[in-house]
Amino acid sequence: MNTQQVETLIIGAGQAGLSTAYHLRRLGRECLVVDGSDRVGDHWRGHYDSLKLYSPAKFDGLPGMAFPGDPWHFPGKDEVADFLEQYALEMDLPVRLQTRVDRLVPGTDGRFIAHLGHARIECDNVVVATGTFGGGPRVPDIALSLDSSIRQLHSTEYKNATQLQPGAVLVVGASHSGYDIAYELAVDRPTFLVGPDRGNIPLEWDSGALKMAMPVIVFVWRHVLTRRTPLGRKEMQKARHHGAPTVRVKPHHLAERGAERIEHKVTGVSADGMPVLDDGRVLEVANVIWATGFQQDFSWIEAPITGEDGWPREYRGVVDDLPGLYFCGLSFQYAFSSMVLPGVGRDAAFVARKIDQRATTPSGRPVVESGIV
Repeated sequence: MNTQQVETLIIGAGQAGLSTAYHLRRLGRECLVVDGSDRVGDHWRGHYDSLKLYSPAKFDGLPGMAFPGDPWHFPGKDEVADFLEQYALEMDLPVRLQTRVDRLVPGTDGRFIAHLGHARIECDNVVVATGTFGGGPRVPDIALSLDSSIRQLHSTEYKNATQLQPGAVLVVGASHSGYDIAYELAVDRPTFLVGPDRGNIPLEWDSGALKMAMPVIVFVWRHVLTRRTPLGRKEMQKARHHGAPTVRVKPHHLAERGAERIEHKVTGVSADGMPVLDDGRVLEVANVIWATGFQQDFSWIEAPITGEDGWPREYRGVVDDLPGLYFCGLSFQYAFSSMVLPGVGRDAAFVARKIDQRATTPSGRPVVESGIV
């Protein structure tokens, strides 16, 4: 078995992992970023075709590199993917693709062993940067009881309307992706969007007023809605467990396209296999899209690092229970901005400083030179 030694292993080559690598390199620390994709940015390329960022390019750069193009345009998902790929190249970041970590095992000597098929990497520090919610799609059990003729997709599988059957569509989950997808599909078919309201920022996202308000909005995302404030902690629970307030698409946009917004939950299945709402209404649909979020899955980390809610027990990405283990890119890792491009660089810098401090203090592990043994 080939074993590589590296000081810090970063798992995930998205914006969080790349930003962490950038800051570690600036501090003179050795690191390696691994990702199972074929290209940097492939996670973004896999989203639904119409996805755009909710923040203008002016606020979407990563440490050391601005986002290209008109500063007030909203980049599409492929633009973001290409930007991340270019960022990794221009910053000369050590990224190894087509490399998936199967297991992460804490060693008896305070180090970590990452198992990658028939190879492994031994390291002093690990940064888990596998995504905002760190798990797979969450689909309610009721999906199994729907009629087999209904086409069902999770929002992570949905790309565009060509995947659906003719006929009505039910979108379950009224956060960002649910609103976006329902708005798109309502152009030419009966569309229902169901789920409790998560709030909505009351600004038209293509207006002059937004340009004036955006610096304030980003300031609130970064400095007001944090884990240090009561308001931030309250919003954290909503964002992590129920979904964040919607931004671009408003209820009146759905109404203008003829979509029906229903603030009820799907709680049952009719005798003929159709979804039933908690008020007893049956929706006759040919398609269901589950925009119901993600479930945490850190079972590949062989250590008890999660709390009762399934989230890692960390603060600002630092896992005190297991020195040397860090996270970056989590929803509300420190603030609302942690899960969007305007905030990930600050979180990455904090994690990198903690790793540097650990390596340079007497209680920290010595620096390990990379190489194959």
